[in-house]
Amino acid sequence: MPTIGIVAGEASGDLLGSHLIKALKQQRPDLKFVGIAGPKMISEGAVSLFPMERLSVRGYVEVLRHLPGLLRIRKQVAEHMLEQRPDVFIGIDAPDFNFALERKLKQHGIPTIHYVSPSIWAWRKGRIKKIQQAVSHILALFPFEPELYKNAGVSVSYVGHPLADMLPMVPDRQAAREHLKLSFASLVIAMLPGSRQSEVQQLADLYVKAALLIAAERPDTHFLVPLITRETREIFERVLYANQAHELQLKILFGHAHLAMEAADAVIVASGTATLEAALLKRPMVITYRMPAISWQILKRMNYLPYVGLPNVLAGRFIVPELLQDDANPEKLAATTLQMINDKSQLADIEAEFRRMHETLRQNTGEKAAQAVLSFIK
Repeated sequence: MPTIGIVAGEASGDLLGSHLIKALKQQRPDLKFVGIAGPKMISEGAVSLFPMERLSVRGYVEVLRHLPGLLRIRKQVAEHMLEQRPDVFIGIDAPDFNFALERKLKQHGIPTIHYVSPSIWAWRKGRIKKIQQAVSHILALFPFEPELYKNAGVSVSYVGHPLADMLPMVPDRQAAREHLKLSFASLVIAMLPGSRQSEVQQLADLYVKAALLIAAERPDTHFLVPLITRETREIFERVLYANQAHELQLKILFGHAHLAMEAADAVIVASGTATLEAALLKRPMVITYRMPAISWQILKRMNYLPYVGLPNVLAGRFIVPELLQDDANPEKLAATTLQMINDKSQLADIEAEFRRMHETLRQNTGEKAAQAVLSFIK
């Protein structure tokens, strides 16, 4: 049975992996998938050697603390792959974990594909040499990336983003509100503090305090907070209690992030894949991020783009506001959100840009990515 080794490191990679596995199995039902997978990939038939959550570590300080465990996992995955010798190995994002694994496998004659171009366009430009050593082929999600690799002699395919295929070009806000039993006349703000516990710990207090300020200005506001795990929900609930925010019209949802964003007039969101989801749902947003101070200082020195949010990177301008680290305080977040909601010209500009973005990224990604992978299977 042909086998594909596959490793994803967090929720966004799990989504990409499940989409790819489904597309591959439509063309080759006999394929077997084994590596590190999340719940979506496992539901498509992948076998996971370790829980994916073990790889979901962010920031330099946090990575250092978990480094011995991460290195053990990578060593065991490499030993398994070298023993079983899959036809091809796919590393989905998680570049700090996957590149060393891919390099070792490639050195032993196993073709390697990296799905999600690492952010060499934003920081750590020296990565391109590591990529050349580690990767047989790159599957790039964004249209500006292939030229970077072609110029460096790295084989690459632009496949677009599966979310652009999955999400509607014209979202149905009324249906989403009816589903959530929300009045169409209310102001609705979705707040997405991230999928990792560490992200929610960094952002929950900021979001709750900003919500209290927004509600003081606009008492008709309803807040939706989609969280995907019991642990993140408990973190957020503790922060609500600590801020005595029981009077907020706030609903915590177990998942349903797309529904929450579709129902919303605006989104407050942690930097990451959720910003792209909000853009594809044509929703104005304020992008926020906080991390431990040491990690932030290291990242800041490496960064050379003026923006970090994917919608701004893809637009090539500040199409939506970003409040990062010290700028991410409740007063600025509340004021920026209300100002954006009230600026009709800005809202029209955002919607038009996000529609262009959606059209560019809608590439029938599953089929394109599957064809690239199948070209490595004899």
